[in-house]
Amino acid sequence: MTEFDVSLADIEAARVRIAGKVRRTPAFESPDVSERLGRRTALKLEALQMAGSFKVRGVFNKVMTMSEDERRRGLVTVSGGNHAIALAKVAGTLGLDALVLMPKVTPRFNVELTLKLGARVELCEDAAEAFAKAEAYQSEGKLFVHPYDDPAIIAGHGTLGLEFLDDVPDLTHVFVSIGGGGFMAGVASALKAKRPDLTVYGVETIGAQTMTEALKADRPVTIRATSVARTLGAPFATHRTIAAAKSFLKEIVLVEDEPMLADVSWILQTEKVLCEPAAACVVTAAEKIAPGLPQDAVLGLVLCGSNVSLSDLDSWRAGTARP
Repeated sequence: MTEFDVSLADIEAARVRIAGKVRRTPAFESPDVSERLGRRTALKLEALQMAGSFKVRGVFNKVMTMSEDERRRGLVTVSGGNHAIALAKVAGTLGLDALVLMPKVTPRFNVELTLKLGARVELCEDAAEAFAKAEAYQSEGKLFVHPYDDPAIIAGHGTLGLEFLDDVPDLTHVFVSIGGGGFMAGVASALKAKRPDLTVYGVETIGAQTMTEALKADRPVTIRATSVARTLGAPFATHRTIAAAKSFLKEIVLVEDEPMLADVSWILQTEKVLCEPAAACVVTAAEKIAPGLPQDAVLGLVLCGSNVSLSDLDSWRAGTARP
């Protein structure tokens, strides 16, 4: 079995490295969510992070560990979602050249935001072609920044777990979304290192159950995502993120698109925060699990991102959404 290779020391070093470069997003107990779930519940509002998601934590940490020579060579990545937007933000902030290879099905909103923040975009037929092109650019000298299978990226994401425990030290059960698994790996490893008794649940949507399928097969499995939660639709988990899931998660909770989309609107109405489906799904999942938890449990819900367009919201509310 592959060993998970990101330590608490790596995450604590990342926290120092990225301090002042990313937002320390708020965490607080929510009376409305607590009432709905029947348990004390705190929210970590990473939806308010720069560039709209947790991804800048990992990308800043990765880039800050590079040498000047490596940075000068330029960055290349594959993403149609939050990693693309985060890489563009970091590259734009630090004055680096960045190329993002995106599948042609990438929403226009994401393409435009990536361009606006300072990266170049090259559209590819699909993710497979994008990864192949990334390898070619890497062989020419560019530095490939993997969206989720990179110890420095994972360590950067883990800084969120340290913040959450600082602000809500009596957490007992935390819910974290899973795409390719890098975010879950970082946050869960930080939480479990600091508090071994804490229980962590992963959350996936039906139609984007990348990690669920990988754990069933005990190896990476390529999927074609059909869920509306596009940012959870990583094509595959990796040996590193699978190892993290095995080490740190109690279970993965699967939720349907329909109630998840209803929770996007519910969170906006209740907490006055716009979340993407990949964030709202943790509320949907917690509602399934909470009744079986002790009455004195303190739940933590990580609302991981907010990169959705108003036209997305309109189509979800009208019932015309497409994956």
